[in-house]
Amino acid sequence: MSINRKLKSYLPIIVVLAIILYSAAGIDYSEAGNMSFDMVKSVFSGLFHPDWAYVYDGSGEDLLSLLLLTIGIAFLGTVIATVLALPLTFISAHNLWKSNTIVSKIGKFICNVLRAFPELVYAIIFVKMVGPGPFAGVLAIGVHQIGMLGKLYTEEIESMDEAPVESMTAVGANFWQTMFYARLPQLIPTFLSLALNHFEIAVRSAATLGLVGAGGIGAPMIFAIQSRAWDKVGIILFGIIITVFLIDAGTGYLRKKLQ
Repeated sequence: MSINRKLKSYLPIIVVLAIILYSAAGIDYSEAGNMSFDMVKSVFSGLFHPDWAYVYDGSGEDLLSLLLLTIGIAFLGTVIATVLALPLTFISAHNLWKSNTIVSKIGKFICNVLRAFPELVYAIIFVKMVGPGPFAGVLAIGVHQIGMLGKLYTEEIESMDEAPVESMTAVGANFWQTMFYARLPQLIPTFLSLALNHFEIAVRSAATLGLVGAGGIGAPMIFAIQSRAWDKVGIILFGIIITVFLIDAGTGYLRKKLQ
């Protein structure tokens, strides 16, 4: 093997190593000196001895109540996104606009813009617009997921089997008849499966939106971290893990039924 070929084969590894070294060199390590063994021991001791009294106390500000609120934010945001993504999908699918491709390009551009920003950025914006609380969280989840679901729904329409559509068109069916009797029956199970998958993702996102005042379990978690109440942080993290596990199992079961 010549030297040039050897260099070419090792070039990707060299580039990756160079990026790692460049990234590592740009980090400020001066704060690492503040870390001590006692601090690490205190954190892990609190995390592994959670405050069980916080699970439910009837105040509405306990773990169970706020996890239910977080699930509600995620569910409502996903429902809004599922409904509003449909018209955007029909605009974005190029196989529905073969004679006017600029329409589908505009639809895809809107999807890309909506999903370009994470939910946390939308949450900060909506907290300023509508005030702190769960409504800002619902809007943040909903707007972001319109772009995400719109893109995925569009890909499903563009890759679907066109044979039933062509058969109906051959016997005189119009656009709406092919839409309701050929396209949607194929697409609805996949659309619902994608919506369930994104509901699971939305629960994890909603758990962090409280960090910026958009409701849910994130607000007490950041207060507990700031006050170094590690036992409370431990029970909140435990609650989030159990919630995500149960929702993952439930949505996974429903997705299998839809296949």
